[in-house]
Amino acid sequence: MKQLIWKLVLPLTIISFVTITKWWYVAFIDGPHEVLKGFPFPYVCRGWHTSMSLQIYVLEFIADILTYFIFWFLVVYSFHSLVKPINLSKRLSVLLLVIAGLVLVVGGIILGDPNNIFKLQRKDEIIIEETGVHLVWEEE
Repeated sequence: MKQLIWKLVLPLTIISFVTITKWWYVAFIDGPHEVLKGFPFPYVCRGWHTSMSLQIYVLEFIADILTYFIFWFLVVYSFHSLVKPINLSKRLSVLLLVIAGLVLVVGGIILGDPNNIFKLQRKDEIIIEETGVHLVWEEE
């Protein structure tokens, strides 16, 4: 099972975390209307101080990644132990690891922008006006 975590669960977590998320159109109390992204907690929105920056809420970000990881772990573990043992082919394993690695590199470049603001937690109160599912290939 340890090999499945490294070769299947972690890459699926990273890939699904980036490709499938939720958008939240919210009104910040004493602030602008914004589109936040993240599932199950909104963890990122555009920065207010410059147009090409992001505001990232770290605790929500970590909670979202853990949620995706626990989901994929439970799916893989249940299938592996209850249905049929999973024997991952080397090609599929390498493909998943390469895609996850590319996603991490691109994500690192985006998060490494010095204009981004990292906050431990979102302290501003919000009023949720609309939500929906966002896939990475869809336009905003």
